[in-house]
Parts: sequence; structure tokens; C-alpha cells
Amino acid sequence: MPLPTRFCALSLGAAVALLAIAATPSSAQQAAMTFFVTSAGIGNGGNLGGLAGADNHCQTLAQAAGAGTKTWRAYLSTQAADGKTAINARDRIGKGPWQNAKGVVVAKDVAELHGDNNLTKQTVLNEKGEMNNGRGDTPNRHDVLTGSQPDGTAFAGADDRTCKNWTSSTQGSAMVGHSDRTGLDESAPAKSWNSSHPSRGPDGGCSQADLKSTGGDGLLYCFAAN
Repeated sequence: MPLPTRFCALSLGAAVALLAIAATPSSAQQAAMTFFVTSAGIGNGGNLGGLAGADNHCQTLAQAAGAGTKTWRAYLSTQAADGKTAINARDRIGKGPWQNAKGVVVAKDVAELHGDNNLTKQTVLNEKGEMNNGRGDTPNRHDVLTGSQPDGTAFAGADDRTCKNWTSSTQGSAMVGHSDRTGLDESAPAKSWNSSHPSRGPDGGCSQADLKSTGGDGLLYCFAAN
């Protein structure tokens, strides 16, 4: 006996809804998210408005994704300058553990994050639960601003690795990591998520065009610090 048309319509609608749920992270998972790479940069090269501007960018994107009740920090170091002491990225991001928008734990604590972590192209998701473009994709956006050494500490010395402590799009350069853990070769820097190479380009390294020229877009890693 044929099913009533109304029943069939309801069943089709339910099926579409179930498919949509299966295709995207659940709201509960996104609310529990404690780590992401930003889906977009601020758009002004290495001038992020300092650490405060970068943190606000993380907070705003997390809020839009349903995870705004946490305190979000950008994974960025600053260097000693103008009488100010250096700040280490590893000291800004809380204790962990951290998980992505699909509930996958990427590191249980700060030591594991800077050691044998679970950061891969498949796990370094943005706040929407989407994978970030890497080497071989168009456009490549795997360069993520960090200003940090492999252990998450700030650089010493005169060489600028933070675009004037994230206040300049015209001077200096920025140390970046590769979100897909892939580079031109099999070296440790090429596979580093947080300390692969300094930015560079026709304008020196800190303009938005410079960041894009080597496979970036001014993206940030964001961690829930509480």
C-alpha cells in the first residue's frame, strides 16, 4: 500500500536534516572546541593590533562559532623591545588539553603540544570545523603567524620575527609555522607547525601581500586558555 504523500515529504525532510548534521560538527562539539586555526586573518599583514588585537580576533571568531564563553588567546610570542620583556606564546595559552571543532584532541598539555602532538592537516581545523588549505591546494594558506621558536618561546637578538611585535605591516618579518606540517623538503623546519621560516616578500615580509606570496594569509592559531 503506498505511503501517504505527507509522510513521504516528512521522511525526505528528516533525511536531509540528518545528512546536514552528519556533514558538519555538532553544536556541542563546537561549543567544546578549545583550539582552531583562524578561517581568516585580520587582513593587515603583520599588524594585528598587538597581542590584544590578535586575541580579540580569536575571541570574535570563537564567539561566532558558539565557543565564545572561553577566554581565547592567539599563539604568538613578542620580543624584548622598548624596555619591555619578551612574551612566550607557550605561556599564554593555558594548560590544555586542547581539541578541535570535531572533538579530536590535538595535544593534552603544553609539553605534548611542543613535542609529539596530534597536529596534522586533518586535525588543524578552523573554527567552522573546516580543513585549512595546505601545500598543493589553491591557494596555499599553510603559513600561520607565530613569532616563535620550536619550543614556543620568543626569539632573542636583533632580528625581528614578530613584525614589530605585531604592530607593523611595513617593517620586519614574522616567523610562521606550517599548519599542514609540509614544506619544500623533509627537514624539521619544513614540517614544523610553529617555527618553519620567516616571512619574506617584495615589501620585506610583513605586508598582507608578502604573507600571501609564500603561502599564507595572516592566519593565527587560537587556544582556549581556561
